[in-house]
Amino acid sequence: MLNRKLIIGTRGSELALWQANFVKDRLAEIGIDAELKIIKTQGDIIQHLRLDKLEGKGFFTKELEEELLSAQIDLAVHSHKDLPTVNPPGLIIAAVSERENPAEVIIIHKDCVDIKKRLSIKHAATVGTSSNRRKAQLLSLRPDLEFEDLRGNLQTRIQKLRDEKYDAIVLAKAGVSRINMELSDFHIEEISPVEIIPAPAQGVLAIQIRESDGELFEILQKINDVEVARTIGVERKVLNMFDAGCHAPLGCYCRKRDDKYEVWTSIAEDNEDFPDRLYIQSDRIEGLAESIFAKYDKTRKLPSSVFITRDLDENSYLARYLAKHNIQIEARSLIKIYPTINVLDSFILKRADWIFFNSKNAIEHFFNLDPLILKKTKIAVLGRGSESTLRKFGRVADFSGDDLGISTEDIANTFAQLVDGQTVLIPRAKDSLQSIQKALTPNTKIIDMPIYETVLEEDVDKSNSDVLVFTSPSNVQAYFKENLADPGQKIICIGYSTAQVIEEMGLKYSLPFSPDEMGLAEAIFGLEM
Repeated sequence: MLNRKLIIGTRGSELALWQANFVKDRLAEIGIDAELKIIKTQGDIIQHLRLDKLEGKGFFTKELEEELLSAQIDLAVHSHKDLPTVNPPGLIIAAVSERENPAEVIIIHKDCVDIKKRLSIKHAATVGTSSNRRKAQLLSLRPDLEFEDLRGNLQTRIQKLRDEKYDAIVLAKAGVSRINMELSDFHIEEISPVEIIPAPAQGVLAIQIRESDGELFEILQKINDVEVARTIGVERKVLNMFDAGCHAPLGCYCRKRDDKYEVWTSIAEDNEDFPDRLYIQSDRIEGLAESIFAKYDKTRKLPSSVFITRDLDENSYLARYLAKHNIQIEARSLIKIYPTINVLDSFILKRADWIFFNSKNAIEHFFNLDPLILKKTKIAVLGRGSESTLRKFGRVADFSGDDLGISTEDIANTFAQLVDGQTVLIPRAKDSLQSIQKALTPNTKIIDMPIYETVLEEDVDKSNSDVLVFTSPSNVQAYFKENLADPGQKIICIGYSTAQVIEEMGLKYSLPFSPDEMGLAEAIFGLEM
């Protein structure tokens, strides 16, 4: 047991003080007394320059590290994402905190909200952020957005939004949550870390000490989150391997789920470059960073052509990604869709607590019937693709399976627990697999509503593209009724039900994490040709 009172070095912002006091309280729980010492850093003093224009690395940490090395403090508390990937000689990270939600939040001035647009920001809005990583990823989703640099502590940034210097700003959810600011006068949306990939180690606190202080190191293991240290170790190793600082347009997020490690990476050349995204999954954490680094080798061969069984707008996410790499697109739907009902019963609608949509087609056919959807009726969707379609009709999903995984079963089981005992309306295709219905509990009332059917095209021409992307089971059946896959062709399936049909044919396939264009871009980039 230490026989001295520890001195914790920290920056002086409200967020930094919260973080330092959090560590102080954790130490108190294990019987260690500590006090805070506030230290100003270069990043705090210089406010007129963009962060990526400041000289060197570690401009929010350098002064704290100097105090550590000169033994003026015993430990320093940092936002882990601010730290360079290599410690100064003589210093180590002794412990890390549990991980706060690593998502981003977009905070929008009420006059600038447009829920029909992705992220709910009006067209050509001005967004405040100094992060090149955020700029590149946001532009890939919304190329109409404009960006202005944003500096200062969280309160300063929020006030700038109130003063209408920006239409919206983007912040890390962890920081906003920790200091509990009053934000009721804004529209706020959380952006999943699998959609806008966060900075390595975002949401984690790092406790830095002198390497020679072995006694303190041992004590700090009592508050060290070992699993968080392992997952962010992958993220920070990726950052290190690319020799990228904390202001490079690089995002990396690793998590452990169901005994598997999942990693998302987004890398762009600059803040206007369309990012290359990668999703990989592994049973082992060892070698993950190296596998990611190898995928971004500029000499690695990518497909030269992609066939997809749906129409593709040239301004869509996937079309712009493929155009970046000069990948030829062959896009044609192999099915025709016909409505099976022409009128919706308003009495049935009023009975429903929830409406669950498992496809874009279901949303379009349902809303084209011009139903009166009461505001109390909540809406659930399978993923981001359906959510984007839903926004066109002025609604935002109350539940989305975005970050729950590629298995429809996972999404169905989570949704089933959420709606237990309620009434769920499910508009769907005739002859669909009904995976959601099967997962719902006996207490849940189901209103099953087939609203459209699919008819297969005849005499479908074979595609010679390097990659075949199938977007529904019906498209699979239409294509393989007359054709065979070439040995060298790669197959990607959108959705678990589509993959099941391919699997029954004995064919190999890849399944994107998310059944949308972003997930497809990740899957195509990850293929080994």
